[in-house]
Amino acid sequence: MKIVADENLAFTDYFFKDFGEIHQAAGRTLTHADVQDANALLVRSVTKVNEELITGTALEFVGSATIGTDHLDISALERQGIAWSNAAGCNAQAVAEYVITALLKLQPELIDANGQFTLGVVGLGNVGARLAYMAKLLGWNVIGFDPFVQHNHIQQVEFAALLKSADAVTTHVPLTQTGKYPTHHLINAGALALMKPEAILINSARGPVVEEAALIADIQNTQRKVVLDVFEHEPEISQQLLDLVSIVTPHIAGYSLEGKARGTQMIYEAFCKNFAHTAHKRFESQLPACDQYFYGNDIKKTLKQHLCKIYDIARDDANLRATLKDAKVDQKAFDHLRKTYPLRREWAAHGGPKA
Repeated sequence: MKIVADENLAFTDYFFKDFGEIHQAAGRTLTHADVQDANALLVRSVTKVNEELITGTALEFVGSATIGTDHLDISALERQGIAWSNAAGCNAQAVAEYVITALLKLQPELIDANGQFTLGVVGLGNVGARLAYMAKLLGWNVIGFDPFVQHNHIQQVEFAALLKSADAVTTHVPLTQTGKYPTHHLINAGALALMKPEAILINSARGPVVEEAALIADIQNTQRKVVLDVFEHEPEISQQLLDLVSIVTPHIAGYSLEGKARGTQMIYEAFCKNFAHTAHKRFESQLPACDQYFYGNDIKKTLKQHLCKIYDIARDDANLRATLKDAKVDQKAFDHLRKTYPLRREWAAHGGPKA
């Protein structure tokens, strides 16, 4: 069996070496010729798995080690009888920790804000629900909006009410352009106008969820603090945008070692099910030990003392800004940042809580 895999997937050899020959490839530039005689394709979100890529190939299975599926032409896959799988929830913990880290970097006093701070979570799937749980551990008030999901432990309100009430709004939705609740440009000029000028906006979902032109105008008008891990025209990112946004990172909110390994394990399990193999490998056996910062249940004390050691988000911000060339981010440098990213560890690896 021939398996083509994105070169940036974690533990590919560990999970798949027993099944055949693995060919590593750059996911963003993958072509039809690269996969023509492959039986399985393992990708991330940078690979557009469409009719052009898969037609006339030997593919029987496509696995994407990502929570989203907007890069997969599912209709085309199903028409051609190609089984597919993604890894919903694989990096939910990492993204939740990213959001909390970004908020505490912008406003360290929030660690003691308790119920005086209201976090508005848009999208209550794997990531949003996990974030709500973690935020409540810090004593924050949490409100959520999701027309498709109900959680008894999360106060859910209408979208407009969330925008008006929240002290920070964070998006955790898939990118959709059709249906009753499309998320493309969900955060537009109208939505931004409903938010308090001092309310923080965080987007670590999909870039086009936030309308870039409207965001630029809003920041220029309100001086709003904004955190972006994804960008509408990614990897095309302008210096104008970077100069206005408070924290920028190169699409790595979910880049924990656990999250990446969990994603590969999830598509390994789907692969095994599809080809009638027994899935017996676990990513935990491959993880090294790391420093223990959490002792007891005093999460706030640990984060006050060690948050920068657990995850230095300012380093990621500086590294992305350093790729500016001719008034925009250099695309090769952007991809290099992601490819060589030193995967951080989740709080639980340091002895901390997890949902």
